[in-house]
Amino acid sequence: MNFRPCIDIHEGKVKQIVGDTLNENNQNVVENFVSEYDSVHYASIFKNDGLKGGHVIMLGDGNSNAAIQALKEYPHGLQIGGGITSENASFYLENGASHVIVTSFIFENGQFNLDRLNSIIQEIGKDKLVIDLSCKDKNGKWFVVTNKWTKFSNFEINESTIKEIENYCDEFLIHAVDVEGKRTGIQETLVQHLSKWVSIPTTYAGGVRSIKDLETFYHLSDGKLDITIGSSLDLFGGELLYNEVVEFCKNR
Repeated sequence: MNFRPCIDIHEGKVKQIVGDTLNENNQNVVENFVSEYDSVHYASIFKNDGLKGGHVIMLGDGNSNAAIQALKEYPHGLQIGGGITSENASFYLENGASHVIVTSFIFENGQFNLDRLNSIIQEIGKDKLVIDLSCKDKNGKWFVVTNKWTKFSNFEINESTIKEIENYCDEFLIHAVDVEGKRTGIQETLVQHLSKWVSIPTTYAGGVRSIKDLETFYHLSDGKLDITIGSSLDLFGGELLYNEVVEFCKNR
């Protein structure tokens, strides 16, 4: 199990936000943490600790410069997401990203768009592509949500759809949006399902608040999934010690 660190950037600053409170007007956004340090500071920490495959997420417009600074601090050590399309994917790879992460671009108007997915693959290749299948529970089923996690798509996450879509990418990033940023514990049912369904590298995000939660996650996933943690980390104003998380994951 690998620890995949994150750098979330909102209005040019490193922040931790309750994801489903994001909106187009940046009104009533719930911020768990706003850092006094820039994106380069965090990229340097992750580079020095040899943590690869973390992600920089641009939460809205105006965050590209801060994101690129992080990528250049840790070339090919970080992925990037947030507003990625077939037109700008190569730009971010050329500026140091190891992979680009896509969600809304391939779920146009709530519909899975295979043509758009193929267009980005033609531009950069599937080996540089991470598909974000961040999802919410709807009547006991899991559906991808888009547009800053505010709109349900028609794409249900299940064994069949996972097997189909993993042929088009190198990795998955999956936020459990119902618990993301809320520090209330992991979404155990989703973790159990994912560990059985996926056969490519997959990073889960959402709800981890303690080493006990990490132990539960490791047990439920049989060590098959990687983990990312945001608001709970002491790096981002939480109580969970970053160094303990790094050590825990390295020993699993």
